[in-house]
Amino acid sequence: MAASYWDSTQRRHWQFTKDELASMRQKLEDEDPGLVLMFPLPELRHLNIYFNQQINRLGKRLGARQQAMATAQVYLKRFYSKMEIRRTNPYLVLTTAFYLACKMEECPQHIRLVSQEARSLWPADFQTDAVIRMGECEFFLISEMNSQLIIHQPYRTLTSLQADFNLLPEEVALAWTVINDHYMTDIPLLHPPHTVALTAVLLALVLRPVNVPGQASPAGGATPAAASQGIAAATAALAQAQARQAMAGGNGGAGAGAGAGAGGGAGPGSRPGTPGMPYPISGTQGANGMLSKKVPDARVGKVQRFAAWLAESSIDIEAMVDCTQELISFYQCHEEYNDKHTKEQMNRFVKARGL
Repeated sequence: MAASYWDSTQRRHWQFTKDELASMRQKLEDEDPGLVLMFPLPELRHLNIYFNQQINRLGKRLGARQQAMATAQVYLKRFYSKMEIRRTNPYLVLTTAFYLACKMEECPQHIRLVSQEARSLWPADFQTDAVIRMGECEFFLISEMNSQLIIHQPYRTLTSLQADFNLLPEEVALAWTVINDHYMTDIPLLHPPHTVALTAVLLALVLRPVNVPGQASPAGGATPAAASQGIAAATAALAQAQARQAMAGGNGGAGAGAGAGAGGGAGPGSRPGTPGMPYPISGTQGANGMLSKKVPDARVGKVQRFAAWLAESSIDIEAMVDCTQELISFYQCHEEYNDKHTKEQMNRFVKARGL
């Protein structure tokens, strides 16, 4: 079951629609509206940013792998889709999620060492009996997730597609960063990992700064103007691929996603023995001129080949569009994030309730 996403518990039990996710969260708040009114919290994306920062701090202290930290964030999302956050100590939960994720990703950490580092990071929020509480919280986490702990990540798909798309090291690095960022959104609970990886590749292709011979790349990546053009190019590429897919009789709607990516059902242009994964594309295959107006010449061909690849596949392009929109919205939201305000609001209910 761990080898195939399509047979996994992740797909069968932990992929939701936006309406389902909103309904689940609203139901949790409706169980005790007084508690919600007494302890207002920042918007969920700001909480996710804060949790991401804290898990990364803990992971760097312990030298944990990125995949373990990513798994810990998915565990948090799953747990808090079933448990109202104000009833828990988030610092204890995220530490336990990290400890459990390290075991599942085969880079285990000793519980006493994890507890010790957590107490040094959050001394006011971690009690002296932290090891015992972490042990209890671990069983609680496993129970709430119904012992369904295997997480399929987008990193593997990104690595496998690197050669197919002739991705440069800087493009792979940027796509990897986009994948890291998506854990601060609801995307891991909404879309399959291969959809996230392909969206990250597309954004990396259109947002990577152009290296002009004899000139250094802009510090900090793409300029705001270049980023705006890149987003427009990504939208154009997806629209182009979707139109081609429809003309070829493919299904760009939600049903196509069930047959795309490694382990899925076969789609148009699929490789033999690898359902849903198309052949590597050679040539531009007549991509329209819209992309050339929005992407620097050095990358027009690569983006066109990517769009052609999508068109010949059974990838759910609607899902890629949604992922792109979610990430753009997240980056805009990130600019409004206030670390101090978020921390204060969360610490308020932890201390007030003695959690």
